[in-house]
Amino acid sequence: QVTLVESGGGVVQSGGSLRLSCVASGFIFQSYDMAWYRQVPGKERELVASITGGASKTQYSDFAKGRFTISRDNFARKVFLQMNNLNVEDTGRYYCNAGWTVPVLDWGQGTQVTVSS
Repeated sequence: QVTLVESGGGVVQSGGSLRLSCVASGFIFQSYDMAWYRQVPGKERELVASITGGASKTQYSDFAKGRFTISRDNFARKVFLQMNNLNVEDTGRYYCNAGWTVPVLDWGQGTQVTVSS
């Protein structure tokens, strides 16, 4: 059974940082690109960042460039999202999934990020 479990969200003040984690099971983790997505209020779910299976390449959406860093630990079957200099527009629910730009697995529960001004 494929599962994705996100954690690390919380409430943080504007300018603060959070580190999200996602632990995966049920598939050959290192063979898949992984990505973080988010759904902010009033918008559809959008891609935040993605990383190749071997972690040799990453990509970021414009709003994430320079502030967010995606990384992974294939031994632990985890993917991470370090988020710095958060602002209120980053408030939303964050999800991980497999795939470079198109999610290929069922969604997990996500983790809520709330940034206060």
